[in-house]
Formats: sequence, C-alpha cells, structure tokens
Amino acid sequence: MAAVAAHAGVTNPSNPTVYVKNLEERIKLDQLKEALTEIFSEYGNVIELVAKPNLKAKGQAFVVFDETEAAERAIKEVQGFELFDKPMLLDYARTKSDATVQREGPPEAFEAHRRRRLAEKERKQAYESAEAQKKLKRPAAGAPPEAGTARPVKASRGAGLKSSNPAAGAVIPEEYLPPNKILFVQNLPEDYGVDGLTAIFGRFEGFREVRLVPGRRGIAFVEYEAEAGAISAKENTAGMALGEEGKVVKVVYQRQ
Repeated sequence: MAAVAAHAGVTNPSNPTVYVKNLEERIKLDQLKEALTEIFSEYGNVIELVAKPNLKAKGQAFVVFDETEAAERAIKEVQGFELFDKPMLLDYARTKSDATVQREGPPEAFEAHRRRRLAEKERKQAYESAEAQKKLKRPAAGAPPEAGTARPVKASRGAGLKSSNPAAGAVIPEEYLPPNKILFVQNLPEDYGVDGLTAIFGRFEGFREVRLVPGRRGIAFVEYEAEAGAISAKENTAGMALGEEGKVVKVVYQRQ
C-alpha cells in the first residue's frame, strides 16, 4: 500500500492508538471492523479495534497497536487510503487507550486513567446538556413573542435579585453535573445515620466526612479530599439498595 500524504493533518502526540475518521457510515459495523483489521494488521499487532454504532461515533474508529512504532507506520502509509470509496483520515488518538494503559502500568495507574476519562466524559455531557437547553430556550432572531407569552418587564432601578424564571438560564440535570469532591446522596432509609453512611462511603480514597441536613431525612452530603475519591464512590454506590425495604439510593455530584 503506497504512502499517501504522509502525516497529513497529524497533530496529536504519538502513542500506540490510531484515530481513524471519515469512514463510510452506511457500512455494517462487523464489515467495517473486518476491513479495518485486515488493513491495519499489516503494520503491527492490533490488540483492540473500537468502532461503535451510536450516531455520534459513526464514521470513526480507534485502532490500538501494541507499540507506538506500528501506529506510526500505519499513519504514514494508510493516510488517505480509500476504504469503501472514502479516503481515511488518520491521527494519533489524543489519549492512550484503556488497553494500552493496562499493558504498560500497574492496576492503580489504570484506575486513575479510567477516573480521569470518566470525569472528562461527564464534564462534556454536562456542557452539551447545558448548551442544548440554551438553544431550546433561545428565540429566533426577530421572531415575535408567542401568543400568551408575557412580555418582559423592565427591572426597577436597584433591583439585584436573581430571576425566578427557569428560562433565564440553563439548569443542568443532576445526572450531568460535573464532578467535584462533594456528593449529594438522596432517597436514604430513615434509619441510616452518619455511622452507617461512613461505613459505606468511608471505603473510598480521601474520605473526609458525612454531613446530614438538620430537619431533612433521606439526604446527606459526603465530602472527599479530591474529585478522584468522589468519582470512585459515585461509580460504586449509585443505584445500590439499602434498608429493609431495599430503597434505591441516588448519588450525584453536589450542585455548585
């Protein structure tokens, strides 16, 4: 396979994972994976090939080699090669794959990598959710107000209160809140106090304390020294059932 536009558009730091885009989206996933495996296996040992069927991931794939040199050879020679009548565009992936991190380091390194990736994914989801809500609430330029819609009232001089109108700003759903070091735990059984919750949440790195809300049952705040501990706790406790009635607990990040 002749080299085509070697390294054209390659911008990310070298690593064993090749990011492939501009793939034909109408090809069945199994057929696409088979073709990619056949092409890239010529340049080294492919330990993983990731291509997903969801709409956002269509047209792209990740090819994970066991060494960076193989990824470099593939990018040099496959760049621009036509697959199903579309030229493939290649670059190094922005981050190392899970498979690569597992091969290169101890288990704790992989766990830290996985937490960072999850935190980044949740931040992105929160941002996309907020942007989508803004678009829904933003009227088209020059569009007249809908029938029955109240006209905006000019604020009186000196008014400093925040608007109670929910359309005044996008509210991020709880499940998409960005990570921070404090968790908000809901739907707790009434008999679960500080000791019971400490026994559950104290197992995770950097645990500081459990705080109950005076006069409010069924909720609590759990604080950690850093985001990593909160992320791990949220992953491992969300959806767990507690108490005799098996109440399913909801665990989200505290809204800031």
